Amino acid sequence: MRKKVVSAMLCMAMAATMLAGCGGNAGTASAGTDSSKKTAGGKEEVVIWDYFETDAQKNMMQDIIDGFNESQEEYEASHVYVPFADYEKQLTLGMASGELPDLVILDGCSMASFIQMDLFGDVSDADIKWDEYLEGPMESTMADGKHYGIPFATNCTALFYNKDIFDAAGMEYPNENTTWEDFHEMAKALTKDGVVGFGNAATGTDEGTFQCLQWLYTAGGDYQNVKGGTDAYNLMQEMVADGSWSKDCVNWTQSDVNNNFVAGNLAMQQNGPWQIPGIEKDAPDLNYGVTVLPKKDAESDQATSILGGENMGAVKQDDMGGATAFMEYYDKTEVMVDAMKQYGSFPPKTEAAQDSYWTDDPIQKEFITQLQTSIPRGPSASWPEYSDALQTGFQEVMTSAKTPEKAAEDTQAAVDKVKASEK
Repeated sequence: MRKKVVSAMLCMAMAATMLAGCGGNAGTASAGTDSSKKTAGGKEEVVIWDYFETDAQKNMMQDIIDGFNESQEEYEASHVYVPFADYEKQLTLGMASGELPDLVILDGCSMASFIQMDLFGDVSDADIKWDEYLEGPMESTMADGKHYGIPFATNCTALFYNKDIFDAAGMEYPNENTTWEDFHEMAKALTKDGVVGFGNAATGTDEGTFQCLQWLYTAGGDYQNVKGGTDAYNLMQEMVADGSWSKDCVNWTQSDVNNNFVAGNLAMQQNGPWQIPGIEKDAPDLNYGVTVLPKKDAESDQATSILGGENMGAVKQDDMGGATAFMEYYDKTEVMVDAMKQYGSFPPKTEAAQDSYWTDDPIQKEFITQLQTSIPRGPSASWPEYSDALQTGFQEVMTSAKTPEKAAEDTQAAVDKVKASEK
């Protein structure tokens, strides 16, 4: 494994910051390398870190690696599993110890902070079709016009609905023209007999920010302009208060939400395409559909969703040939398409996303449509601090700890403080 040597005092300070839940703007590390290691067969080793846990994800990663190793004679790739809960901490500690891989697969919203820490190297000269990538995912891999990696997988959330529950109530299904008012009325009408109209993941972590931030953007705000999205706070508080938006959401992860949807406890849920393989396996008879998230009003454009997914970043070192070669291999449309079919996500390249596997499937096709108005979290090197501030506001609104106006005011102040620290 190649090594990168950085200032130990600096990186240990960054590690302490991340362990304390602060993250972000801690400084810049200086770069260096050690000699690369050779495999028993004399090839140059390319080590990749990932946090993939399911059998499907592990098989996907191994298939990519096997394909890369068979495609050329110079490099031999392998991957190392690092638990998601410890992932960013281990990266920061690795910068201090000099023990790092060649490539890192990480949550897209985390990449900006590690670019600023100088973990990743500039790969703008790689033979990669940069202009074929979706704009949002590509932006999350860049800084100051330079490329530090490529998008690996992309996804977003959309609106799932239980057709049987709607049919029993004699109601039309939600669609691309559904407004917040329509959505609220649907959810209220379906909240009965132990069923709640709607639920999402609003847990007090970035997972909650990922699901809740969409409502703020659709209302006209953004992650730095909370007051502009106060109408979203009003909608959330009203629906939780009348029982049509589950009050338990403040404790639910995305898996919790999906489990309740599959069990018939929710008529509608906000969730992502990664839930589809599990539904097909565990609830093959579930009669459900997916459509884009509701828009604010009839005059509004399609609602925003928030981009999820992973990026592949190249660790900065003198010789980045192996990392570049692996990214160039994954950049091949056929490789990416095969990988994302296994992964339960979408290819971040326009051409790959047009594969009939997604465009001919009525459910997958809705996610492709939703991706067209999806945006990244940030991107900002201070995203962890922004996320903490934003999710505190959502929790305060959904628990009625504050009025929407007070929550917007206080969250805006917290966001402004983060913004000021970036200057």
